[in-house]
Amino acid sequence: MNKIKALQDNNESSSINIVSGNKKRILLVDDEPDITFTYKMALESSRLFEVYTFNDPLKAVVNFRVHFYDLVISDIKMPEMNGFIFCRKLKEMDNNIWICFLSASEEEIYHQYNEELELASYLKKPTSIIELIKQINSILQ
Repeated sequence: MNKIKALQDNNESSSINIVSGNKKRILLVDDEPDITFTYKMALESSRLFEVYTFNDPLKAVVNFRVHFYDLVISDIKMPEMNGFIFCRKLKEMDNNIWICFLSASEEEIYHQYNEELELASYLKKPTSIIELIKQINSILQ
C-alpha cells in the first residue's frame, strides 16, 4: 500500500494510506479533535473504512477531493463555518456526495436543511461505534 504524508489541520504530520480494494472513504469533520480521533481509530479498526479527518471545516473545504469520498460525516455546530454551510459548499463541488450529520444539535435543525442538501442521515452525539457503522453501511448500500 502506498503512503502519502498529510498535514492535519492541527499541524501534525501523519501517514494516510491510499485506499485500495473495497474500503469506503469517509471524510469526518468535527471541531473536537477527541471526536475525530476516536471515530477515526474505531472506524479504521473495522477494516471497512479509510477515514480522513479535519477539525476545521474551512480546511476541509480547501482540501476536499471531488468524487473521492464515499461519505462525509460532519458536526453541525462548528466555529468559522457551521455544518450546513460546509455541506452546501461540498455539494457545490460534488452534488453526488452522501452527507451524514453527527451532532449534539437538535434534530429539528437537521430537518430544516434535509431537503435542500439531500442529506443521507442524522445521528445524535454521543453515538456508539456500532450504531455509527450500522448507519454508514445503511447509507452506502
